[in-house]
Amino acid sequence: MAGNAGRRGDGRLTHDLDPQDLGPQDACGVFGVWAPGEDVAKLTYFGLYALQHRGQESAGIAVGNGRQILVYKDMGLVSQVFDESTLEALKGHVAVGHARYSTTGASTWHNAQPTFRPTADGSIALAHNGNLTNTRELAEQVRGLPSFTGELDIHARNLELSTNDTSVVTALLAHHPDTSLEERAAELLPQVRGAFSFVWMDEEALHAARDPQGIRPLVLGRLERGWVVASETAALDIVGASYVREVEPGEMVTVDADGLRTRRFAQAQPKGCLFEFVYLARPDTRISGQRVHSVRVEVGRRLARAETVIRSPADADLVIPVPESGTPAAIGYAEASGIPYGMGLVKNSYVGRTFIQPSQTIRQLGIRLKLNPLRDVIEGKRLVVVDDSIVRGNTQRALVRMLREAGAREVHVRISSPPVKWPCFYGIDFATRAELIANGLTPAEICESIGADSLSYISLEQLVEATGLPGDDLCRACFDGVYPVPLPEEGHLGKHLLETPAPDSTADLRVEVEAEGLATSRLGGGAVDALDRP
Repeated sequence: MAGNAGRRGDGRLTHDLDPQDLGPQDACGVFGVWAPGEDVAKLTYFGLYALQHRGQESAGIAVGNGRQILVYKDMGLVSQVFDESTLEALKGHVAVGHARYSTTGASTWHNAQPTFRPTADGSIALAHNGNLTNTRELAEQVRGLPSFTGELDIHARNLELSTNDTSVVTALLAHHPDTSLEERAAELLPQVRGAFSFVWMDEEALHAARDPQGIRPLVLGRLERGWVVASETAALDIVGASYVREVEPGEMVTVDADGLRTRRFAQAQPKGCLFEFVYLARPDTRISGQRVHSVRVEVGRRLARAETVIRSPADADLVIPVPESGTPAAIGYAEASGIPYGMGLVKNSYVGRTFIQPSQTIRQLGIRLKLNPLRDVIEGKRLVVVDDSIVRGNTQRALVRMLREAGAREVHVRISSPPVKWPCFYGIDFATRAELIANGLTPAEICESIGADSLSYISLEQLVEATGLPGDDLCRACFDGVYPVPLPEEGHLGKHLLETPAPDSTADLRVEVEAEGLATSRLGGGAVDALDRP
């Protein structure tokens, strides 16, 4: 294992320029492979590379060779964490990998995954995408285990100080003295609630499971000499695996020398995340049989057509996207509206968040470090600017100002998702509800706040129809506030959930947990100060 000593700046770029102005972030991407005779470490590396968009703060790979598991993880991008010599040292036939995004304050090496526990009954390494809602209850079960006396006394024990909900599940899975890991998982998984796509392994076998609602994606692929599981089909493509199917909600998959077998640990109640179609997933990924790019183009078409029904569409000269996530919808909008499509903004793909705290100079530069306007294209033009979502409104406000300074005559903002009014408790790190601009302001007030000439969102009904999936099979909580998995009481939600004992207990909970994606609150009256922001 390897890691950084702390959060001091190392100059590495990972995602966002300003930690105080983050867009929606997914908790992570997971990848697993069982393929004797293949270089599983490098396959996992390339799989994580394809999933880098799902998490940019840390990365890790665990490899099993039948006798032991080796784990290497560190802070930074996949390409920064691993090099040729590191991957060469990870030899085996089974591997799991993880690319992580964390909430503020939890970006530490100890929270990098896969989590690892070496025990006398066999070691386990686990990677998790999603967020659990009964973490405190599970942590109480960890506290009630006989002890950690079965854990091997090696130095790694002192290193495994994870402060995330994944470590709780890893500890519970690792305790199986009288049964196999597979049977232990079948016993434990029905007790785990929330959103989870788990990929885990022991020295011999690969396992994967998806929560009964299937909120976070997980797919199964076939190699010539093995099997692959991954968060998105794009990761299968990059390693040359053929797509087989999605791991079903409530299903556990096991691959070992006896082949692939599955079992159902809970009845499927599909509620796939709608925001995957809006923003999170790669456009070349397929979800429930639908190519994400095609869905986003159709959303743009519907956004333009809906305007012709309600009122005349924006009388504009050019449709431009906010790259990259706004590009497919802008293509569809231009096609349906008849307004020409063009590239008015150039994105610097290599600018991201640095571990060095941004200076005031960087804050003032802001969006210009990510996007630069093509003055020759937009000067004197009436623009339709298509973006995927508005969270706090800060980015759109700066963008509109920049376009006007570059000579745009009018700026009409079109959003390819409904207003985001509710935080996510299933693995997406949105702002708190008090910070979500749509929670406190009407679309007309948001339009005034960001300085646009007009603003229009697609409706929730039109967005759902564009996916081609039944609305009842989708989680739409960030748009309508209806949470498909019941949430615990307020005191059992939050970033530092288990840093202190439960109110009804004076016992010391030794597993400190930050539930990924829960740096949010159901409280707050909305972003009512948005109209006064500079």
